[in-house]
Amino acid sequence: MSEVVIVVENLSKRYVIEHTPENQGYKRYTALRDVIGDQIRNFARKPLGAARGRQAFRAREIEEFWALKEVNFEVRQGEVLGIIGPNGAGKSTLLKILSRITEPTAGSAWVRGRVASLLEVGTGFHSELTGRENIFLNGAILGMTRREVRKKFDEIVAFADVGKFLDTPMKHYSSGMYVRLAFAVAAHLEPDILVVDEVLAVGDMEFQRKCLGKMQDVAAKQDRTVLFVSHNMAAVQGLCHSAILLTNGHCTAKGAADAIVHEYLQNMNQLAVVPLSRRTDREGSGDIRFSSVTLEGQSKEELAAFRCGAEATLRIGIDCFLADARNIVLSVGINDEMSQRLVLLKSELIGTEIPDLTFGRHSFRFTIPRMPLVPGRYRLTLHASINGIVADWIQNARLFDVEGGDFYGTGRLPLPEWGRGFFLVDHTLSFESAPDTNISPVRDGLVSSAEC
Repeated sequence: MSEVVIVVENLSKRYVIEHTPENQGYKRYTALRDVIGDQIRNFARKPLGAARGRQAFRAREIEEFWALKEVNFEVRQGEVLGIIGPNGAGKSTLLKILSRITEPTAGSAWVRGRVASLLEVGTGFHSELTGRENIFLNGAILGMTRREVRKKFDEIVAFADVGKFLDTPMKHYSSGMYVRLAFAVAAHLEPDILVVDEVLAVGDMEFQRKCLGKMQDVAAKQDRTVLFVSHNMAAVQGLCHSAILLTNGHCTAKGAADAIVHEYLQNMNQLAVVPLSRRTDREGSGDIRFSSVTLEGQSKEELAAFRCGAEATLRIGIDCFLADARNIVLSVGINDEMSQRLVLLKSELIGTEIPDLTFGRHSFRFTIPRMPLVPGRYRLTLHASINGIVADWIQNARLFDVEGGDFYGTGRLPLPEWGRGFFLVDHTLSFESAPDTNISPVRDGLVSSAEC
């Protein structure tokens, strides 16, 4: 049996969060005159309050947030461990502790061997340096000698497919190029333990397949350990031997990957029916927040499910907590039940500019002229950003069903046993024939009746 390379015992991580009255509930719009006025009043009250033995400033509420709480597990050499859970479960915090980026509050994490981490886009890179220089810089950060980096240099460049831009400063790279180069360096410099967070979602599908194949190669052929965090359950099942499920900082389940993925999906089904106003597993600044999602038909009537081939509209309610919110981008992801992304609806893609929002409640509609998805159950992910900064992001915001419909006008739909896929597409069939005297009458050893 292979030796244990990671031991986590009662691992806990606590953060202290300060709240002021403005942070609770709706945010109060603060103008410059308010800030100046508050400073003057506090300046005047400070000596008076001190003389009376009172606190001159508004009290702050201190909240303790446990990102991880008494987590325990072991990982053996050559094992591929999937770490799954909803947003805010503590997955990234766990990886940062194992990568020695942050210290735990309590408990211990024992790691044997050299760790290569790919936690977020651009980690370990300097934007002013070229791609070539960053390969050597990142290799040094991972503990590699210059000679070792040179030995793998050509493989890294070929895998990342950035040879044309190798001597270009990385500040000019796209996020996808960042990820390609970062993963190539981390995977090819032969770490004992490879730690990969959700960043692979930034790359294109072809690169994701290359990454998954490389991680399988690292684990199977090189007998190295991989820790893999992803919301793509199909990727977790296909790559990982085992998995752990994190929920609110606690390790609630561990075992075979298939069993843990099934439990996670069951939990997500229950979470998706919780009203958005009560969802705590969301990420973002909170300057705007999703408040509702409604299914609508062609006549704006509310639907329980969409129908194949019919017009489908998602009406999205948004609460704005700013006096003036600009440069907003809205996205809706449609995933299958395994959390694989099937469709992305995004305001930028269709060239639609979201108008500036004021304080209050607003609603928007994404409309699909003909629903192309085959009958089944699907999941929605909602994402909103302001000036490129995430304002609200809710995965598994709700479930919705697609029912059978007359997409082709024939009253027929593909059957599951035909391998129907995910999408219905319009298509035509034409037939042409012409005599061909070069075709032999002998077929499969038989002579046609015309020759007999």
